[in-house]
Formats: sequence, C-alpha cells, structure tokens
Amino acid sequence: MAPALHAEPAGPVDVAVVAFEGNRFNGEIAPALRDLQKAGTVRVLDLTFVRKDSDGPVTVVELGDEELGDAFERVADAPADLLGDEDLRTVAEGLPYDSSAAVVVRENTWAARLADAIGKSAGRLVLLERIPREDVERAVTALDGN
Repeated sequence: MAPALHAEPAGPVDVAVVAFEGNRFNGEIAPALRDLQKAGTVRVLDLTFVRKDSDGPVTVVELGDEELGDAFERVADAPADLLGDEDLRTVAEGLPYDSSAAVVVRENTWAARLADAIGKSAGRLVLLERIPREDVERAVTALDGN
C-alpha cells in the first residue's frame, strides 16, 4: 500500500542518485535514512537500487523486494512506486559498468511548515539552489588556507 501523499502542507521533494563504484554498496546509508526519517527531517517516499554488471546487464531492485528488506527495514513505512521504468533506465544508462546506484525519493518534511507559511503569505519561491557537499568543503578549505 502506498503512503498517503498530501499536497499541503508538504515539503519539497528531492530525487537523489547515489552511485557506488565497483558495486561496493554496504548498506551504511540505511541507518542514516532511518534516523532522518525518525527525526522527522525527511520522509522516504521511494527507494530503488540499480546495478550494472561489468559486462552490461542491469538489475533493478526495489525497496519492497526481499533482498533489500533486511538492510532497509523501516526506511520507508509504505513506499510509493514513484520511480518509473524510464527514470530507472536513465539512471542505468549513466552508470559505468560494474557500479550501482541507490535512487532515493524523499520529502523534506522539515520544510513543510515554512512552505505552508510562504504560501499563506502570498509568497512564492523563485530560486532554490543546492550546493553539493564537496563544493562546500572546497570553499571552507580555501577559506582556511587564507
């Protein structure tokens, strides 16, 4: 059963693709996602894994599949099937051989109250840009070096 999705108040939704070279996925992200969800920071709406073997065949494993059940138990209470075949095919095409990716659709529940307040104030978000962690680390390192 899919989770109840509500239009308002809802936080923004991100789709994150996390790649793992050499198919070296170890499950460490599961506890982090569980903690974020338990704290109310995010709500995992969908989670799928895409694996490309060294000779090219692609395997797709969804959160509800048994082989992910143990590692990702309780990450998403009832994941919605939001990622379509075309989405996953696009992810697979971008993967190098002998690698895998976790595709996570998550609602930023921490932002729901702010989004609701902006709407009730007749405001609208006109720009939102996410700066990757690596860029922030480089900038901080450069500042520390001066």
